[in-house]
Amino acid sequence: MSAKLLVRSAAHPLREGEISDYDPLLELIGDAQFVLLGEASHGTHEFYRERAQITKRLITEKGFTAVAVEADFPDASRVNRYVHGQGDDLEAVDSLGGFKRFPAWMWRNADVLDFIGWLRAHNDDLPADTSKTGFYGLDLYSMNSSMDAVLGYLDKIDPEAAARARERYACFDSFGGDSQRYGFETAQGHGYSCEDAVVSQFVELYSRASELARLDGRVAADDFFMTEQNARLVKNAEQYYRTMYRSDVSSWNLRDSHMVETLVELERHLTRQGRPPKIVVWAHNSHLGDARATSMGRRGEWNVGQLMRQRCADKAVLVGFTTYHGTVTASSDWGGQAERKRVRPAMHGSFEALFHEVGLKRFLLPLRGSSRLKDGLSQQLLERAIGVIYRPETERHSHYFHTRLPEQFDAVLHFDETRAVEPLERTATWMAGEVPETFPSGV
Repeated sequence: MSAKLLVRSAAHPLREGEISDYDPLLELIGDAQFVLLGEASHGTHEFYRERAQITKRLITEKGFTAVAVEADFPDASRVNRYVHGQGDDLEAVDSLGGFKRFPAWMWRNADVLDFIGWLRAHNDDLPADTSKTGFYGLDLYSMNSSMDAVLGYLDKIDPEAAARARERYACFDSFGGDSQRYGFETAQGHGYSCEDAVVSQFVELYSRASELARLDGRVAADDFFMTEQNARLVKNAEQYYRTMYRSDVSSWNLRDSHMVETLVELERHLTRQGRPPKIVVWAHNSHLGDARATSMGRRGEWNVGQLMRQRCADKAVLVGFTTYHGTVTASSDWGGQAERKRVRPAMHGSFEALFHEVGLKRFLLPLRGSSRLKDGLSQQLLERAIGVIYRPETERHSHYFHTRLPEQFDAVLHFDETRAVEPLERTATWMAGEVPETFPSGV
């Protein structure tokens, strides 16, 4: 049987707005503790919307109590306070105010806003003694704001400890708050390393865990967990920025190792508050698909998907998302404006092109446990990955890698034609040539 006919026979068509069409996926997920939901770009509406729909069902039907995302930890913590009914933000849109750095549209967009509004309403409706679902960041780009969070916490509970932390973190002052400049100058031997300072700060804070845990109430435990994670992030980010100008492989591995370390610490923290949690993860396919099945793995890179499979085996379910063509929100250069770009039809020899030939507009392809699909799709094909930058003029070099799909994911969701996610701040550049079709309701 040809690959096209094999996929067609195994695919579950997805109808617009019919969430029951995800029943086969929820059956595949079973009692998994971790569900990793990917995306083939950081700017596709269908990926964000359907990921949110699946997550709602995981929360309401399977008891998931944490959503961990490829976002800065302090900014996501502000959202977490909001969905728990804490903090100063009155509306869902206010809680997204921390996402200011490039690429802000990744989290300040209409689909995320809708989900955060839904999550707050869901939590508000729960009985007082029921665990509410939280929203947490996994990434490590927030070194400066994480230092500020550590200092803010210590200023309130131990001014002397805050003074010691401030002296240690002052090591970065000469770099003007520019983490990349710090990494570049230390890598070139032109600056001094702050490694000892950040490690010392983390060790001191970590050693006080039992002392601070004696403070009354869950809120105190949550506050210390957030602070400890911010100190851990500063330690890991310092190493990441020192490494990024020396080795792409090493810096990638450090970043994904940090994400998994954060997931593990989040699991431990929530377990201390009750039963072991179930956690859904939102991140790019390149982080969540098993790197061992891809050309990334052959370069010596690992990722979250690989590490979670090695740690949890079948208790982690990896779900990829693909598209053939459409539009995407992305930039042409790092730090540039959000643009609505046309996504070229997928290249011949890619899984996206194969899925297009199947002739279904949207479908779910379960891969786990199917020897027919594992054998029939065992050939390495290309897979597209669009990040926050999309350069169609160098499409093959910039956005494709080889993979063995049945080994990379447990299931794949394909949307043949997709459209750009809508940033909350829609600039004239983004608006050019097309009028947005929707605006969020969860405000």
